[in-house]
Amino acid sequence: MLFNSLAFALFFPIVVLLYFLCPHKYRWILLLIASYYFYMCWKAEYALLILLSTVVDYFVAIKMSKIPEKQQRRKWLYISLFVNLGLLFTFKYLDFFSGSLNTLFQSFNLLAEIPAFKLLLPVGISFYTFQTLSYSVDVYNGKVEPERHFGIFALYVSFFPQLVAGPIERPGRLLPQFRERVKFDYERVVDGLRMMFWGFFMKLVIADNAVGIVDTVYRSPEKYEGLQVILATFLFAFQIFCDFAGYSIIAIGAAKVIGFDLMQNFNRPYFATSIREFWQRWHISLSTWFRDYCYIPLGGNRTVKWRWYYNLMVTFVVSGLWHGANWTFVVWGFLHGLYLIAAIIWKPYADKFYVRSGMSELPTLSRVLQIFTTFILACLAWVFFRAQSVADAMTIFKKMPNISLGQFRWDLFPKYTYQLKTVLFFIAVLLIIHILEEFRGIRNPLFSKHQPVRWVAYVVFGLIILSFGAFSSSQFIYFRF
Repeated sequence: MLFNSLAFALFFPIVVLLYFLCPHKYRWILLLIASYYFYMCWKAEYALLILLSTVVDYFVAIKMSKIPEKQQRRKWLYISLFVNLGLLFTFKYLDFFSGSLNTLFQSFNLLAEIPAFKLLLPVGISFYTFQTLSYSVDVYNGKVEPERHFGIFALYVSFFPQLVAGPIERPGRLLPQFRERVKFDYERVVDGLRMMFWGFFMKLVIADNAVGIVDTVYRSPEKYEGLQVILATFLFAFQIFCDFAGYSIIAIGAAKVIGFDLMQNFNRPYFATSIREFWQRWHISLSTWFRDYCYIPLGGNRTVKWRWYYNLMVTFVVSGLWHGANWTFVVWGFLHGLYLIAAIIWKPYADKFYVRSGMSELPTLSRVLQIFTTFILACLAWVFFRAQSVADAMTIFKKMPNISLGQFRWDLFPKYTYQLKTVLFFIAVLLIIHILEEFRGIRNPLFSKHQPVRWVAYVVFGLIILSFGAFSSSQFIYFRF
């Protein structure tokens, strides 16, 4: 069930109504049924995978809690890792690795061939496996007590607002909320609905209007020239941001309506002044997950420099692979790891440059330059993320310098001229709002303290969504991961 569908427009109000009419002690049952129904609207039998992960991690945590010695608890943690990562590998990476091995065998003229299994990727498997893994690891490390109520733990794994694309919540933050008594709070409900409203604007008006142009160019990059591929890459940067941040905001808003606080997942990432800061603002729940469960266990930065660089690179390559079973994602992760290592090496020289050039005395100019540089680096990496193959990505890079004055016209994409004008205009609107929030501390007009301003914003944005939204019920990009 998609957030941007008629089915959800009917499902969500019914769940909210029943939730507040239902006695507190039975609400977990209602939410658990609603969550499984929400997921089963895609492919019912894949709910068995969530159930398997839930059952294994529930009993593994109980077992670990009874063993005082950490060393002896490890075998139970391995069971959780084996089951969860095994499911993820089987359904997401098995064909990728078999295909890669077949290509390797062919390059050495070996006759061996591994068959393709062509399994359908279960929606959200990367998200809920990471969420339940964090629970097992935290119980193993003694950070949280195991949840002994199976139904509440099952709800933690499958909570419908963030089930299929996050935010990836931690057990210590989300599990206690299922036991809290929630009363209907008008201000909280309205605040949640406002967030959903803003998320729908980002998804329907910006992300979905960019889809046609981006898909057209990246499907056949050899057919297009400089400005076209640059524009498509620029639009993809905002498509993926507005699509995924839009989903996260809708999810956080939906949870808020029924009294739950999910973590912030995006914080205006294209205003980051470095790649390091970009990852502090982009997909925060995943970046902090990899920090806590991969980077720090490897040793983090508390080691010799070469090992620090190694830890960074491993973390980002694995993060890239998490996003998809394709070498393009591995290269994307590798490139971000390379950015961070280069930034560490360059930092002493950069500090001297800003002092000598006098830019350290012009913080606004310096910050604008850093933001622009970071955005360009992120866009270059997005080429690999979006391209269908590494070869296609290299074709796009080769095409980028081929710019001529004749390319500066509105009909660069004759079929999508209207969408191009629409999406560029509303990207400008989005950036203006973000600039006011980032530099002036002025809140989004939907959240203004002044009631007249809020209601004008409601009407304006409502009309914008109805008039310019692409109501095609297109899937959210991160559902593929």
